Amino acid sequence: MPNPLIAVAGIGAGSSIVGAKAQSDAAGDASDAQVASTQLSVDEQRRQFDAVIELMAPFVSAGTDATGAMADLVGINGANAQQASIEGISESPELAAAIQTGEEALLQNASATGGLRGGNTQAALAQFRPQMLAQQIGTQYQRLGGLSGIGQAAAGGQAAASQNFADSVSGLYQQQGAAIAGNALARGNAIQSGLGGIGQSFGQLLGGVQAPAGASAFGSWGF
Repeated sequence: MPNPLIAVAGIGAGSSIVGAKAQSDAAGDASDAQVASTQLSVDEQRRQFDAVIELMAPFVSAGTDATGAMADLVGINGANAQQASIEGISESPELAAAIQTGEEALLQNASATGGLRGGNTQAALAQFRPQMLAQQIGTQYQRLGGLSGIGQAAAGGQAAASQNFADSVSGLYQQQGAAIAGNALARGNAIQSGLGGIGQSFGQLLGGVQAPAGASAFGSWGF
């Protein structure tokens, strides 16, 4: 019969191949699971980032508009833009109501003191509207400044969220890359281990047992 150790060595080599394949598959499954988990984390962080940006968008938009209106009001965007801005304030219902209330108070006071048609009253009335307009312009500028500050803070929040998202996703993708690289190394080690097992099996065949007289390692052993 043929050398029985050939069968034994073949079984050992086959076991090494099967074991190496199992190790390789296990490494691949672990890597796939980690890659999938990393992608889920990236997707969730992107969803949270998009939600933050959406929440802050109205404040950024309002701040941007307010900054442009401030530039109009002080003349940075040209004389026409400044004139239109001041005219908008002078024609506003808020200013009209304030002027009406103020003028009525002046007239009532003059009537009570007997100076309704006096020069002081007429001068006060003449100066009142320009003073109220100037005051309203200052008030409007302060309001716009408040909105601009809110927009600036919201834009800063968006920038911080963007940076945090980028840093986090970068770290997650590094983990993903490490998982893929680890999978490749594990598969390589499994294959190398399997080949080593094959070599060991046949090494035992060729060197571990003394063949009967006249028999070769791969020939008939005479029984």
